[in-house]
Amino acid sequence: MNESVQSITIVGGGSSGWMTALYLNQLYNHKQQRVAIRVIESKDIGILGVGEATVHSIRFFFAAMGIDENELIQATNATLKTGIMFRNWMKPKQGNTHEYFHPFEHQALGSITDISSAWILSSRQLFERYDQGVSVSAHLMKNNLTPKMAQSKPYQGVVPYGYHLDATLMARFLRDKAKQRGVEHIEATVTDVITAGDNIERVITEQGEFSADLFIDCSGFKGLLIERLKDNNWQSFKKELPCTKAVAMQLKFADKQIPRSYTTATALTNGWVWEIDLNNRRGTGYVYDGDRISAEQAEQELKQFLQQSGDIEVMKTLHLDMKVGCRKEFWVGNCISIGLSGGFIEPLESTGLHIINIGAKLLATHLNEKHTQQSTRDSYNRLMNGVYDDLKRFIVLHYCLTDRDDSEFWRYAQTTAQYSEELQRQLQIWRHKTCEFMDLSGGFATTFTDENYRFILYGMDYLPQLHMPFDEQECQQMFAKLQMMATRAQSVVYSNCDWLQMMHGEHTVSAN
Repeated sequence: MNESVQSITIVGGGSSGWMTALYLNQLYNHKQQRVAIRVIESKDIGILGVGEATVHSIRFFFAAMGIDENELIQATNATLKTGIMFRNWMKPKQGNTHEYFHPFEHQALGSITDISSAWILSSRQLFERYDQGVSVSAHLMKNNLTPKMAQSKPYQGVVPYGYHLDATLMARFLRDKAKQRGVEHIEATVTDVITAGDNIERVITEQGEFSADLFIDCSGFKGLLIERLKDNNWQSFKKELPCTKAVAMQLKFADKQIPRSYTTATALTNGWVWEIDLNNRRGTGYVYDGDRISAEQAEQELKQFLQQSGDIEVMKTLHLDMKVGCRKEFWVGNCISIGLSGGFIEPLESTGLHIINIGAKLLATHLNEKHTQQSTRDSYNRLMNGVYDDLKRFIVLHYCLTDRDDSEFWRYAQTTAQYSEELQRQLQIWRHKTCEFMDLSGGFATTFTDENYRFILYGMDYLPQLHMPFDEQECQQMFAKLQMMATRAQSVVYSNCDWLQMMHGEHTVSAN
């Protein structure tokens, strides 16, 4: 007879370990201690935090964990994120750098013709970007405004938003919360893993041996546990997403410099640069194809890019190898890999914490007994593979639509859709119709749906040829309404400067 799980050991802390621990503890032990949850992590040696951005749905995780939003923001030097500004992903237009904005927002305006079709049919691309015509967030971004107004409740704003935060500080913050709620914390290094068939019996550390009903591998790219259970269990995405290296930096803000309320992703010769503003500094880095340029060349190109906007003071630099791909089986025996041990999609759309959240939530719905059935593990593995495949396809979309041909990297990027029959099929369809919900239904998308696809497609000038009747006056009224909404929002929300001053007080950059 099967039994319920009594003990869970998580190997590895960081974002994945502590998010998972907090989630499972909230699920099983919110009223009384039913499941013993333990996190074993190596001593905190001050991992470089370069600034991490999130998608908007991570707000729901923090809210569900009962975490005070203001406390989270203050503890992690966080700022709010209205979206991502993409620059230089296509050739310049009329001598101007190509750019477009990807917000988290969807405005369902229009009683007959939807706002996206109306924007195309009205030929508004001749005088405005798609994001400017259909979203409020683009107008907030332009003026460095936040989504928050005085009346905003926790985790709510006039438009959806994410965060820029220090992931190292976030992990410590969540660790403290989890420990306060009864999660056991062991500071030790795992030196050996004892297995029996497809199961882990115990892990060995300098602090002793630890057994459990279930083990969760949050040990990062090395996959300390999952690698011991199954060989040939990795599928690489390098063909589709060749950027597998990064050089990351922490930058000191200039005097009186106000952080941005949005992320930027600027394309360079062999990849792209992120810029993420925390309250106290900027995190930046160059994600690049290491088969085309060296680490030294990448660092030099990043510095040249940063110097274009003025003098820079680099606080720290780190070179990173990224294992882009995912497990074939995330759950083997009594071990589940979550976070980097399970897979990694390059950080173009800030999906790192989002995938951890999905992995933990799916585990919670699948973990119903001590000796899990293979059919249950198969279900988890199928769903997680689907999530990674959907995200991979969405990221490839950003690359394959480029018209840049100034380097071998960008010429290759134009061909990457060939590795996804589904994406090729969709792109053919979207030449002749608007991308809509039903085009993507039946997939595994949990945060990027049709509205997100449209911001990328139309931002990259991939517009369908529409030849349908429409009411010009109705369309004009629709866009006039959107503009009124944007004007109203700008008049009631906080500026990023004022909001940061309110949140972080004397510690904010703008007060220096």
